[in-house]
Amino acid sequence: GRSRWERKCLSLLLPLGGQSCFRSVGPRMKASDGPPLASYETLVHAVAGVVGSVTAATTFFPLDTARIRLQVDEKRKSSSTHVILSEIVKEEGLLALYRGWFPVISSVCCSNFVYFYTFNSLKAMLVKGNVRATPSKDLLMGCIAGATNVFLTTPMWVVNTRLKLQGAKFRKEDIHQTEYKGILDAFRQIITKEGLGTLWNGILPSLVLVCNPGIQFMFYEGLKRKASKAGRRVRAASLALSSSWSRCPSSNISMTELESSFSSLNYIPSLEIFMIGAIAKAIATTVTYPLQIVQAILRFEPNKRSRNTSQESVRVVIDLISERIKKGGFSGLYKGLEAKLLQTVFTAALMFLIYERIAGITFKIMGLSKVAKH
Repeated sequence: GRSRWERKCLSLLLPLGGQSCFRSVGPRMKASDGPPLASYETLVHAVAGVVGSVTAATTFFPLDTARIRLQVDEKRKSSSTHVILSEIVKEEGLLALYRGWFPVISSVCCSNFVYFYTFNSLKAMLVKGNVRATPSKDLLMGCIAGATNVFLTTPMWVVNTRLKLQGAKFRKEDIHQTEYKGILDAFRQIITKEGLGTLWNGILPSLVLVCNPGIQFMFYEGLKRKASKAGRRVRAASLALSSSWSRCPSSNISMTELESSFSSLNYIPSLEIFMIGAIAKAIATTVTYPLQIVQAILRFEPNKRSRNTSQESVRVVIDLISERIKKGGFSGLYKGLEAKLLQTVFTAALMFLIYERIAGITFKIMGLSKVAKH
């Protein structure tokens, strides 16, 4: 329910005009009549998510390079991000910071398209009519979308991890160098030499890690709803005082219709979107980071063979975590967290900002075109 202040503000607006007044504020777009999985709106969310994620991943790519070196190369003494980046440039050249860019971006495209498409399809099915979104629903939708993404895109991430680290200078002697000529050659060699199952190496921690985007989207959607609600209060007051309302023809409009019209005013400033995305990702990354280390090791090291049973897979994950703790203590589970936070927090924040703006502009154009037709 709305606060007493909001209802008083809304009641002041009731005699000021009908639906035509709300069209003057901005056109409202009706949802597609088709099923959620095939709706145009869902496709817009997916494409906007891809554009945002590709732009953000490219911008902060060097931070991801530093992060994965720290995760895989246990004997690297440097722990600060800027020192790792300096060492890479000095030993391997400036372009080494962007090694493996194309396969990573290809994986980012596939992964984020699947995730955003699935998440928004579920949202269209589960949150409609009078049914409101809740943190538990956000978490459930995020986890289901994450699991779908893991099964479909893990082979791409295994290959891009190998290509990203190919030619790198490691401190750890038992890491074997790979010689792949590209994405397709990497797929061919892995399947031929190590078996098809290797492409799904690290899938167990990946499946557990679906809680990462689940937690991220739970906090993101929750914080966004709070920011949107606070913003509507301010804009409701401004709208009530706007002189344009006095020119609207008088008609009877219900409280429900008026409250519904305020949903088109859910604009959140860019800085707020950026901060909400950053906070949500920081929480999710810190909680799940130890499993991300295990995931990176299983994807990269050829001698970590895929396991046929879930019991064996669990044993491998436990062994790797135990090995990390023995060599570096509990802090060894969080080696590279600084680089990871810098990379993921800024990447997620920028991605969400671009995603929201592209989706918003697209829906506004679609709404304008629909109004023009009627």
